Amino acid sequence: MKEAALYMHHVEKDPAEAKRIAQDTAKRIESREIKLLELVQSLGEYLTDDDTTVRAKVIGYLAAVLGELGPKSLSRQQVPVITQFLCDRFDDETGLKETAAALTSLTKMHFFGDSEATQVATALVKVDLPKHPPTTRFTVLTLVDALMSGYRDSLKAMGDKFITGLADIIGGEKDPRNLMIVFSVMKVVLVEFDIVRHTELMFDVVYCYFPITFRPPPDDPYGITSQDLKIRLRECIASTRYFAGQVFSSLIEKLDSASQNVKMDVLQTMTACALNYGPTTMSAQSSQLWDAVKFEIFNSTEKDELATESMLVVKAIATSLSTGLTTIPPATTALARYLKAVIKECLALMEEPQLKQAKPSGQLLATVATASAPACVFIIQSVLPAMLLVYSDAGSIAKQRAQLQCLNWFFESTATIYGTWTEVAPPLAIENPLEQHREKLFEIYSQALMGSNRDETSFRLTAMRGLGKLCNIRKFLDESEIGMVVQYLDEVALQQEEKDEIRDEALQNLRDIAKFKSNLIMQITFPAFMAQLPDSEEESKEENKPYIGTLEALAKLSFDRPVFEVLLTRLLNKLEVVLYSGSGPEYPRAILSSILYVLQQKPQSTLDDTKAYYNRLIPPLLTKTVIPLAESGNGVSVVLADDSVLDVTGRLIKIITHAMDKEHQDMIVGNIFQLFVKNKPSTIITEKAELVADRFRPLDKDASPQAAGCTVVLASVLAAAQREVPLPIEDVPNFLCQVVGLAEAPKSPAHRLALLRIIGLVINKWIKEPTDMEQVKQLTQYLLTSITTNSSDEKASEQLRIVFWITKALLLRAEKFGMETTFTFISLLAHPVFGAIASRGFSVLLDEDEFLNKSNHAVVRMLYKQRTFAQCVPRLVEGFKAADSNAKPNFLVALSNILRAVPSPIITPELPRLLPLLLQSMELLDVGVKEATIETLHITITESADAVKEHVSSVITRLLSACSTSGGNPPRVRAKALRCLKAFPGALRGELLLPYKRQVLKMLQPVLDDPKRAVRKEAVDCRVKWWALDEPSD
Repeated sequence: MKEAALYMHHVEKDPAEAKRIAQDTAKRIESREIKLLELVQSLGEYLTDDDTTVRAKVIGYLAAVLGELGPKSLSRQQVPVITQFLCDRFDDETGLKETAAALTSLTKMHFFGDSEATQVATALVKVDLPKHPPTTRFTVLTLVDALMSGYRDSLKAMGDKFITGLADIIGGEKDPRNLMIVFSVMKVVLVEFDIVRHTELMFDVVYCYFPITFRPPPDDPYGITSQDLKIRLRECIASTRYFAGQVFSSLIEKLDSASQNVKMDVLQTMTACALNYGPTTMSAQSSQLWDAVKFEIFNSTEKDELATESMLVVKAIATSLSTGLTTIPPATTALARYLKAVIKECLALMEEPQLKQAKPSGQLLATVATASAPACVFIIQSVLPAMLLVYSDAGSIAKQRAQLQCLNWFFESTATIYGTWTEVAPPLAIENPLEQHREKLFEIYSQALMGSNRDETSFRLTAMRGLGKLCNIRKFLDESEIGMVVQYLDEVALQQEEKDEIRDEALQNLRDIAKFKSNLIMQITFPAFMAQLPDSEEESKEENKPYIGTLEALAKLSFDRPVFEVLLTRLLNKLEVVLYSGSGPEYPRAILSSILYVLQQKPQSTLDDTKAYYNRLIPPLLTKTVIPLAESGNGVSVVLADDSVLDVTGRLIKIITHAMDKEHQDMIVGNIFQLFVKNKPSTIITEKAELVADRFRPLDKDASPQAAGCTVVLASVLAAAQREVPLPIEDVPNFLCQVVGLAEAPKSPAHRLALLRIIGLVINKWIKEPTDMEQVKQLTQYLLTSITTNSSDEKASEQLRIVFWITKALLLRAEKFGMETTFTFISLLAHPVFGAIASRGFSVLLDEDEFLNKSNHAVVRMLYKQRTFAQCVPRLVEGFKAADSNAKPNFLVALSNILRAVPSPIITPELPRLLPLLLQSMELLDVGVKEATIETLHITITESADAVKEHVSSVITRLLSACSTSGGNPPRVRAKALRCLKAFPGALRGELLLPYKRQVLKMLQPVLDDPKRAVRKEAVDCRVKWWALDEPSD
């Protein structure tokens, strides 16, 4: 048959063509153009060919055709015939791989049944599989897996014949991919087949692979890890209790291994076996396992993984022995006998709780107590009275603290079994064992927290955590007791004399309690904290403003909706009082910042919640801000119009508006434009709206600085609004020109930034028509022309800033005109007057801005930074070469401002060309430039060290200079220079660096006495690296 010949010709040279040929043949069979049996008969001459390769390829052709057929393509009569034919081909071992592949496809046919599965399995187990290559074995094992998945009952019916035959064909397998199948198949056999007569054989087949030491090669195409194999093998070993007699003794022997990985594998396998073998089996094995693992536990160090895993083994045994128990275990049960032995040894070690072995003993008992409710009750009833006695007899705080820590672990275990307020556990028949000691425990912990010396920080922290854990146990403490704990925590959190870690822990516990008892926080904590807030800034005499800490604490407690609503009410009431008292801006700003903090940290609110926050917060706040400005001269406080307060107000409006849907954003934008742009009564002003419309003119050139500063509110709303929300003005370019006119003469730095952001936002989000874009271009050209012809340097500087923001908005949109304007800036760098301002302006172009960004619905095209870098850097390099000595620093500053905003993979290819410029940038006095240059050098050394080889001397000299305090280098520059210098050893060859070793160590000596600790630490680390340069590695 010519198709077969063509397939065999192409199968190695052009697999895609071979696949197409098989697909065509399959379609002809499905359309009844030819019959499969006729196809097989036509292959006869190839099947009897003396060349083994030909025979294998022709079976491969048949396998490929079968693989392309649908499940109902073969009739009830065809399937048995093809099955018999392929089973007979097992005798010709040269085509074993292809035969197995064909049979695997055949198993998916609709009429492939139990008799065919038995026939295939019978033929298969006679194959001498181990002598074949891994790929052939994989194909055969895939066939076994297919039979196991679809025809398990047929394989079971074969009985011993299949089990022993399977052991023969998979024995000694070493290929990781094949072992994944072997372990999956063996797990099914061990769980579902009758292996009682073959336990030893099955154990030998599986356990010979333990422990897994396989390490995947770096280019492993299958992605099989050592952990994958370990998990599959562990599931096999743990799948049948019949292995218990052999597996545990062998695992215990392997615990003596010197390898940490092997010991970890052993312990995890013990745990898996204990959980699966059942209580009867584990009852007989529990004693020897406890004796085997307790050494690892009692002799553990801090954060010892082996000890933790050993504890899980002990817990797993208790879990297994708890099966079927729902009450306190009687003394005669296996669980009681086992736990008694564990408790006896642990209690003996816990009599001196501050000693080394007491801690792991307590952790072990607490871990085992989480095995089951019967285990928890038995352990706590056996241990707690003795622990309380030790505590009462303790002669030192250290001993008491250690005992409290141990009790805390038991509280956690109890919460695991009986549930917490936020995670409900199913109801249990056994009473919480802590219940009979509740009053005593509450008394001990209360006394430890509130009755101890304030200097006993560690002791009081432990007690506080314990009270928090007791509160957390579901239905353990009653409401009044939890309320008392809240009072304790309030008192600690509000004490300014307390250490920060104590106060932080108190706040954390209050936050935890707020999750399940928010009513107590609102009833007890809020009044206590609010009472600490003064009614005016003058009442707070201390320089450190203690009300700030109280407000922070209130904010951190108020993430839940009901709590936050109470906080909002109380803080807005307090703000009224503070404003009435004639406070300065700092206190109102702190109050509003607390509200902002909660809104920033809260999970996403619903739209209804956000609307409620808007109605309660924004109109009243804007009204209180604007009315005093409209009534200026009447002695009314304008403190809310201070730039620092307006900054927070703007952020509040932005975060709330951002969370609104388009419809509500449309309404907010309309109201804000009524107020700011159209000077008409706005519903956002809740009283005296006519007066405000008449007198509040923030966009007038002669507006007061306070009124002008309110434009930050307009900028915030524009930032939060979606692009689809239309601006409620007829002529957007005209509005833009009005804002540009104001930005030419700003009243303050905050006013300037607000106006520049408005310009950038409007251009980026709302200039959509070509005619509007043309007007933006004309405006930009006018400003650029005006800059160089303007008699006022101050106005020209402001105009240059405006053009930078226009360009930023256009670059984000990938507008061609934006890049053209950027090239104009590069030519300005050589200007004697505006070159320095232009160089600093490059930081605006690519730096992230919190208003003009993608999260605020701005148009941000992909790769805009990469495009700007690719087109600007060559021009900057050429401009630097051509510039005179006075202008060269401008090019370096501009380059530095671009480099710090661009991802390192983009910079790396250009480094050889940029390095000479970077070295000169290190000599500039500009701290920002120096810092950015050092960061770029650090990236260069770690990612492309070869680029530095020719400049090693210059780079090291300049970095050493930057480490010193003598050059006016701030701490962050000194630390970064040291970090960069530390990267040299290891990145460059030792022989390149050794000539500089003495110089570096000498220059680092005075840096070791730097006034800043962080710098000293970096200096020590750097010195160690350089000191070890010529030392032989271990």
